[in-house]
Amino acid sequence: MDRRSFMKNLSMMAASSDKVIDMLGLQKCANKITGRSIKIADVGLNFEREPLIRPFGFKGGYLSELWQSICLLESESGIRKIGVGTQSILWSDSSVFTEHSESAGNALMLALTEKALGIIKGKTFYSPMELLDEIFEEVYEYGKVITGNHRLRKTFVLNALVGVDNAAWLLYAAENGISSFDDMVPEVYRKALSLQHKQVACIPLISYNVSPEEMKHMVSEGYFFPKIKIGQPGTQEDMLKKDCDRLTEIHQTIGHITTPHTENGKILYYLDANGRYEKKETLLRFIDHARKIGAYEQIAIIEEPFPEEYDIDVNDVDIRIAADESAHTDRDALIRIEMGYKAIALKAVAKTMSMTMKIAQIAYENNIPCFCADLTASPFLAEWNKNIAARLLPFPGLKVGLLETNGNQNYKNWKQMQTYSPSSGEEWTTVKDGIYNLNEEYYARSGGLFEPSAYYDRLLESKKPRNS
Repeated sequence: MDRRSFMKNLSMMAASSDKVIDMLGLQKCANKITGRSIKIADVGLNFEREPLIRPFGFKGGYLSELWQSICLLESESGIRKIGVGTQSILWSDSSVFTEHSESAGNALMLALTEKALGIIKGKTFYSPMELLDEIFEEVYEYGKVITGNHRLRKTFVLNALVGVDNAAWLLYAAENGISSFDDMVPEVYRKALSLQHKQVACIPLISYNVSPEEMKHMVSEGYFFPKIKIGQPGTQEDMLKKDCDRLTEIHQTIGHITTPHTENGKILYYLDANGRYEKKETLLRFIDHARKIGAYEQIAIIEEPFPEEYDIDVNDVDIRIAADESAHTDRDALIRIEMGYKAIALKAVAKTMSMTMKIAQIAYENNIPCFCADLTASPFLAEWNKNIAARLLPFPGLKVGLLETNGNQNYKNWKQMQTYSPSSGEEWTTVKDGIYNLNEEYYARSGGLFEPSAYYDRLLESKKPRNS
């Protein structure tokens, strides 16, 4: 079934089925969280450019830096809350990345953030979800204009709105006397986020240029679920050969390592193609290669193998295929599930907390496992992702929760950035033997989400964007 046919059927179903309406989050009550009205009296924006240790390769391209946006929302009652975001132009819309310089692409996304703040200044809202829904289309249309891209991906806009949305959630919580993540989650979405894992596995990243020596060091420190970037640069044949050779190298280097945290006792591979495979046949040839070298049974998921506009059905692919950036919204996630995708990568650090809750609920209703993928988020922002990962149902094949964090591998100033977080130095921020250990204090403090950051507070004193 192609996308057009599926959407037609979905629309027909929605007209007669309250269940489908609920699944898509179309009922207004799903976003109307009970609470007091909050008027946004003032806003602010700043940003920082954080250099990477080395060029970060994926989607056939390379990043050299990641911009961090810092957003301020102040209510009429005088409460000020700050939300942070990490911009990833290459991930969110590779066409914007290739059509502009890296700095220009980042400037365009920051302009969307500024536009959103300008729209919501003076507005009154009851819930962050309602606020996001109200401004999204206007910000999206503005994004199409300033990028010159009329097919701009929604993830580009959602990425730009992360800091705004986070600040809105914190403001909503403060205005309504909420001081914990569990209480902040709307009741309609709580079933999808009902657990409290004591341990969450940390997913490290193996990008194109990570050496075998670095891989060995990685597993020696206890990591057992590496995310491996495939879909390397070049033609489809060049890409396939490079990917096959790379998987062989990785499997020969670390494939024999055992771990107590997986059901089969072996290291599991999380392969991320970022939409580089143009045909299912090419992917199946890659999977056949995995069988030949003995790596097949250790592949837990292959994420986003195809460009989303190709609408390739994967119901007949026998490895679990995961959706990431193609599941822009809850509606898109449902489409991917129908197409045979059997896992969803949640990205509260990239698609906003509001949209992530909706997608998590859609997955839960359809028995689709989720995990949290990173965006090379800052330490402070990564705690938003961790709060989601800590509450998801266990991923098949694992005995613990699952969270990707790769900032420590990629940011040049990672140790300094850690000090910006109010939970800096706490046990739950440190990986031990490949695991985040989440104690009672972690849940009592919600990972520090509701606590102020003196560093980010200082950056918003002038409220004028600056290049630092």
